[in-house]
Amino acid sequence: MVPHPLAQQRSDGWELGYDVLELAFWSLTRHEELGRTDLDDRDRFPAVASHAFKHGYLDRPIVDEWLEILGQTLLRQWPGLQLRTRRFATQVSHDADNPSRYAFGGLKPLARMLALDVVRRRDVGAAAKGVVLRARSRHSLQPNDPANTFDWIMEQSDQRGLTSAFHFLCGRTHPTLDAYYDPEDPRIRFLMRAIHDRGHEIGLHPSYGTYRAPDAVAAEFQRLRQVCMEEGIAQSQWGGRMHYLRWDSAATGRALNDAGLDYDNTLSYADAPGFRSGTCIEYPAFDPVSNEPLRLRIRPLVAMEATVIASRYLALGEGEQAFAKFAALKDACRSVRGTFSLLWHNTSLETDRLKELYCQVLDA
Repeated sequence: MVPHPLAQQRSDGWELGYDVLELAFWSLTRHEELGRTDLDDRDRFPAVASHAFKHGYLDRPIVDEWLEILGQTLLRQWPGLQLRTRRFATQVSHDADNPSRYAFGGLKPLARMLALDVVRRRDVGAAAKGVVLRARSRHSLQPNDPANTFDWIMEQSDQRGLTSAFHFLCGRTHPTLDAYYDPEDPRIRFLMRAIHDRGHEIGLHPSYGTYRAPDAVAAEFQRLRQVCMEEGIAQSQWGGRMHYLRWDSAATGRALNDAGLDYDNTLSYADAPGFRSGTCIEYPAFDPVSNEPLRLRIRPLVAMEATVIASRYLALGEGEQAFAKFAALKDACRSVRGTFSLLWHNTSLETDRLKELYCQVLDA
């Protein structure tokens, strides 16, 4: 129940009971997050600290719902008005944090992966296989590498008429949390060409420490563009997503804008899926510090697979509970004719069950 009518008719026309435009501005610009100190261990504003989470509407595109009400009210006042129409869509993207399980980095990262195979997965055979894959991956990524799911991802997108966006790291600003590969590596160049040749998209994944470092964002984007130019990869638009979904409302959007990116797909919470900025519809970015509109476009991210599946977040596993969560979010986007934007890492498709879940979500 809301304390006042959403809209009511007066003698001189219709009146909204709430300031819809102010709500939209507050939510879309993430004013709520400015100057906050209640951050998580990655210096991110967490879902649990948000007004939407605390008041139970994070799983609703509240701005889109309010604008639907505004649109219906306008039509009642001016029945002949032509409102802009939209169609529901699905967008899929993939952060290439680890294009190979074993190929990149020194002996220490390799030893860590092999130890995970033995201790966590209890699979000594996989560890032995990892040593062999490491030796065979010196010049090309191997098709039986568990993390090399790129062709499979593109096949799923092709079958459904979707374009996948693959985001590559192009810098190291943290000793262990960034990638062990370089975009200039021949194996990464080959992968980028293969993605481009199949009609899918290359994007930037700015490294861990760049979300408040505009010069670093610009340098990494230039590095990506240089490699793509050398490989004959031309695109009409260039987008990306911040590593670990790190976002500072006072700095990150401006940094991406000034670096020359066309759009960003970061805005979701790591600890809970849903509608961080209250919408599932692309919108122009705004700098809340300088009070200036930006050229950058924001494509809100609705769900990351790890947020739903992983034990450190919602821990819904890989079965019906996880699927139900994804499907409910997708239905919420469908109800406002918005876009269901899904992030699914290539490394989260290593089992048949994960692949099945991914396909179920795409087909929901």
